[in-house]
Amino acid sequence: MTQALSNLPIGAILEDITASLKLNSQLIIQAPPGAGKSTFLPLQLLLDPQWQGKIIMLEPRRLAAKSIANFIAKQLGEAAGHRVGYRIRGESKTSASTRLEIVTEGILTRMIQSDPELSGVELLLFDEFHERSIHADLGLALALEVQQVFNEQLKIVVMSATLDQAGLHSIMPDAAIHTSEGRGYPIEQRYAPLKPNQNLIAHICQQTNKAINEEGGSILVFLPSVGLINACLESLTNDLSQTNRLKVLPLHGGLDFAAQQQAIQPCNEGERKVVLTTNIAETSLTIEGVRIVIDSGLENRASFDLSSGITRLEQKWISQASAIQRAGRAGRTEPGICIRLFSESQFNQNPSHTMPEILRSDLAPLMLEAVQWGSGDLTELQFVDQPSTVSVSAAAALLQRLTLLTSDLTLTQQGKQALQLGLEPRLGAMLSRAPEPLFHTALVTTAVWEEPMRNNDDTAFQVALFADKKHPKQGALKRRIENLAARCQRKFSAASIQTGQVGVCLSFAFPDRIGQRRSFSGHQYQLSSGHGAFVDENSRLSSDEYLAVANLQKGRQSASRVLAAAPISLMDLETYHHLEQEDVVQWSDEKQAMLAEHQVRLGQLVIKRKPISPSEISSQVLAKGLLNYIAKKGLQILPWNKDSQALRSRVNCARAWLPEKEWPNWSDQGLLNNIEEWLLPHLDNVRSVKALQRLNMLDILNAELGWPLNQEINTLLPKALKVPSGSTKAIHYSEGQNPKLSIKLQEMFGEPQSPTVAQGRVKVTLELLSPAQRPLQVTQDLEGFWNGAYKEVQKEMKGRYPKHPWPDDPASHQATSKTKRHLK
Repeated sequence: MTQALSNLPIGAILEDITASLKLNSQLIIQAPPGAGKSTFLPLQLLLDPQWQGKIIMLEPRRLAAKSIANFIAKQLGEAAGHRVGYRIRGESKTSASTRLEIVTEGILTRMIQSDPELSGVELLLFDEFHERSIHADLGLALALEVQQVFNEQLKIVVMSATLDQAGLHSIMPDAAIHTSEGRGYPIEQRYAPLKPNQNLIAHICQQTNKAINEEGGSILVFLPSVGLINACLESLTNDLSQTNRLKVLPLHGGLDFAAQQQAIQPCNEGERKVVLTTNIAETSLTIEGVRIVIDSGLENRASFDLSSGITRLEQKWISQASAIQRAGRAGRTEPGICIRLFSESQFNQNPSHTMPEILRSDLAPLMLEAVQWGSGDLTELQFVDQPSTVSVSAAAALLQRLTLLTSDLTLTQQGKQALQLGLEPRLGAMLSRAPEPLFHTALVTTAVWEEPMRNNDDTAFQVALFADKKHPKQGALKRRIENLAARCQRKFSAASIQTGQVGVCLSFAFPDRIGQRRSFSGHQYQLSSGHGAFVDENSRLSSDEYLAVANLQKGRQSASRVLAAAPISLMDLETYHHLEQEDVVQWSDEKQAMLAEHQVRLGQLVIKRKPISPSEISSQVLAKGLLNYIAKKGLQILPWNKDSQALRSRVNCARAWLPEKEWPNWSDQGLLNNIEEWLLPHLDNVRSVKALQRLNMLDILNAELGWPLNQEINTLLPKALKVPSGSTKAIHYSEGQNPKLSIKLQEMFGEPQSPTVAQGRVKVTLELLSPAQRPLQVTQDLEGFWNGAYKEVQKEMKGRYPKHPWPDDPASHQATSKTKRHLK
């Protein structure tokens, strides 16, 4: 072991950690970047004779997993694959002698699903848990259940630079907590925010050139996207073409391992480098010689849009925790500098932590795994953050549409096959649903979808390139396809590829994204989900009537840009998909009439339509058409009168004032939301828009209110009030206001208090009128009025209306609606 490794800060608490592991089944370790938690700690655990079983460490990033495994193996004087190995998607280096295994992505989940006891595993380490990948959250939830039910000897260790201790404590209340202070060198923070109208690429390159000229050491530049990396790479390479012994290198997940290693390995003596990276270098990886970090403060973050079912990649400000992590890369071996290309105030405005993936991702993959585990109800699993019920329901609906789950949330045979393949549910559905003649085409389509060509939206064209052995990633795709075929226990046949059926294969995976070209534009499409989409004007797809869309870029507009799709014929849609048929009645503004037609539909798409006479339509279908017409035009087209509107107002007021009772929601939106429930039963004999005007809305509302609310509304919120004069006066109700009673002042004599409704909770506003029916006072405090403002009213009105009583003590005087002469 190297001296540098043995001196890592985590070594100071190693004895505490090993002692704690003997006594506790769960540990939480907090240690800053560079402390040695990813390298030194697992190596020491491997060498500790008290642990004879297997050690599994989950690493969120493939590059980090592979690099850490290679590094630890090197400390033992071995290559990866002996005592230390790794497993990532599509690649594995392990053997019978492997005891420390670094795994990533869904590998741990697959291990637990296939062996719920995790036989032979003693230690399970979750590294960089603060990144809160959905795989890590699921892996930890499953591991906790394994520990509780199947393998009580299993030790679980959660490690990170920054941890939500409160969240972890809620699911690991008995865990021992250890903290390493780390050994960071001082880092000078500089702020160089982008100025208005300044180009981001130019600013990045300017600050990088300045750092090269004014400071020593290598430079790590954090950028949000591969596109920005390539643009800066080109610009800096041109700027520094005459600079000797300085390299400019990219680092991101799309590079092969050799290119990634070139970026992170130490420079030769006397050399420097500039590494342009995404957030892949934020944690776990150590890039030797870095003294300066230039941080754009941005990252591309995926967020799932429930309304459209599309994952949207957005450029966002990073969290404060991420900014601190990035800055920390500059202080690993000596004092460093962090140049933030944003202001200090922007840093303070940024969220403290990034929202976990489980709260912003498509939950279909998680749901499928949970159902296989036996937890269709995700609340049964111990997550640090529970996903929303809306997201869970959307995931279940998608899996049912893909025929991977039944309506009672059990796996179908196709669902089991998809899980065995270890693919994202949509791709698993494609391979499990593809009929025999299309199986080989589905294999290639899956591989092409995983590794798409840049700036090419035609998936069928890319499959054709592979079939002709002209694809730029021919070798990598061939290896991936053969791997997929082996998982399916089949052999791949390139001769069986049908490039004209790529759209069919995609439609199995994306049945909610079948696009139908809109008649008014060759570039606009409506999807079977109801969402809008468009292809680029120069796309070869723009002439196709139907598309199976595999990838979309959701922008600020209502429609999304098609990034990957393939044509599909109407005949294939009819052959491979269940099309619904129904008679539909719709209002035509142009013809000012209800029109009927027979429709063949795929989701929200009308594939075929045939006009029919309204007389041929059943009353149920016609009634549904009328309801749609009302929903479109608004409730104002119904024949409301004064009495029906008054009842609506009273019920809506009761709902606000007496919430403990189950009053219906009769606001406009409330009635529209439940229009089938309250109006549909009364449309049996209504066969035209004109006939709607014969409806009795008061009777309809009374029927909907039902017994006993019909009786209670009259008691609790009466239509009228008997006043002291003996008269009965109407009370006017209006939502958001107290009820109002307009009455001649003399008729309230003898009443010391203002009247109330709703069990005394709400005072009635009294509009007290003169004998000429003009307002004298508006009050909810009758007693206060009698004792106060009445004196002024009496003084002014007594001479104006001498025939009417204006007593000195109105609270005890006889009330009347007549003149003084009638009181004698």
